[in-house]
Amino acid sequence: MFKSVFKYTLFLMLMMLMPYGLSAQKKQLSQAKDYIKSGKNLDKAESLIRSLLADSAQKDNLKAWQMLVETLKTQYEQGNEKMYLKQKYDTLSFFVTTRKLFEAAESADSVDAKPDDSGHVKTKYRERNSQYLKTIMPNIFYGGLYFINKKDYETAYKYFNHYISLPALPLYKGLKLKADDDMRISAAYWTMYCGFKLDSAEMILKYDELAERDTSQLAFVWQYKAEAYSLKHDMPRYVGLLQEGFDKYPKFPFFFPRLMEYFDDTNQLDSALALADRAIAIDSTSHFYRYAKSSVLLNMGRYDECLDICKQLIDENGKLADAYYNAGLAYFNMAVELDKNRQTSRQMRQKTLKYYREALPYLEKYREMAPDRKDNWLSPLYTIYLNLNMGKKFDEIDKIRYEYKRNNK
Repeated sequence: MFKSVFKYTLFLMLMMLMPYGLSAQKKQLSQAKDYIKSGKNLDKAESLIRSLLADSAQKDNLKAWQMLVETLKTQYEQGNEKMYLKQKYDTLSFFVTTRKLFEAAESADSVDAKPDDSGHVKTKYRERNSQYLKTIMPNIFYGGLYFINKKDYETAYKYFNHYISLPALPLYKGLKLKADDDMRISAAYWTMYCGFKLDSAEMILKYDELAERDTSQLAFVWQYKAEAYSLKHDMPRYVGLLQEGFDKYPKFPFFFPRLMEYFDDTNQLDSALALADRAIAIDSTSHFYRYAKSSVLLNMGRYDECLDICKQLIDENGKLADAYYNAGLAYFNMAVELDKNRQTSRQMRQKTLKYYREALPYLEKYREMAPDRKDNWLSPLYTIYLNLNMGKKFDEIDKIRYEYKRNNK
């Protein structure tokens, strides 16, 4: 008996509350509608509608969703008019409103496209909304560019990703949008750029095939792809892309130095030398390519060949600090190799000192040009001053060496 009374009481309470709930909802929508008609307080209208839709019982309220679309549409048009008339307006708000309008229309369409009780789908607002949004779609793309200029790469990526996805969304099915038009190809490139800036391999690679259709940016596309596989720690793919990138774009500054670095790190000096020779064959005037070759020759112990290149570089441009360094190190290494043999003759000792003396002006010049690179010049100059009995210079560099060691423990 008690249970039946309780159920009856609960039923009465629900019946009493239901009209109040419906009345409150109607009041919210009515107030929002008044705001929309007046063209004022649109932010309040948006807030009212969103609070209604946040109620799980109202999440499929198509009328409310369409009112949200209309609210944002009015906000968009007011902002667009101000920008057209060159009146003061917040550009950030314009692009944010643009994307919110698209998102609201797409959410409304997902409700609009739900089948009725008989299983049929008959959309009420799809054509109206899609036709309107078609005219302003480029502003999603331009919003991405706006956020790139602001260096907000995460938000920019969302805009470009949204723009690329539009042709696949049901709302725009009747528009027959091209999934690979020029602007979407450009958007794909910018998603790679954003991913590169954010160190996200997933972002870089999501639309890489579409981005490759932008022939004006292909060198950068290959760079970003290589960076993606470096982030994934996939060295075979990374190196393969560096090699393909160099083959396709040998003068592009990204691929050559990283390939040289890889060959140096893995002690593939023959491959490094072959790469340097290929680069020089493409541009024999490049100081960078020839300096790179001198470094490989230095590491291979082919000091005379290294010196020939360095001296040519110095004759052509006396401001190339690294050319002085490689030349000095070539002479220095030749001296050290002779000095290793403690049973050497007096004649060989003199030859050793001769190499130290020849290394000296190059390394001192390098020190003058790169005073902060103590890690490069400190040790060899210390050894040279010691072997040549250069008292004052040795005392000076011994103090520098002591301070350097103390500060780098």
